[in-house]
Amino acid sequence: MDKIEKQVRDILKKVRPYLNRDGGDVELVEIKDNTVYVRMLGACANCLAVDETIKNGIESLILESVPEIIEVVNVK
Repeated sequence: MDKIEKQVRDILKKVRPYLNRDGGDVELVEIKDNTVYVRMLGACANCLAVDETIKNGIESLILESVPEIIEVVNVK
């Protein structure tokens, strides 16, 4: 596991309890070309606020901490 992947995984670990509280979860699919691909699971997979959760929550935390990453994309 490289440095960037470890940083991303650490951030996902931090947000996971908030997602779990609402019956959801997030899975790292891959990191490719400075883009993080995640899959939202459980209640988050079909939530109307999933895009907001990714962009305003997960993506903003990752971009703030891992400057090499340019975006986070939900894989459905």
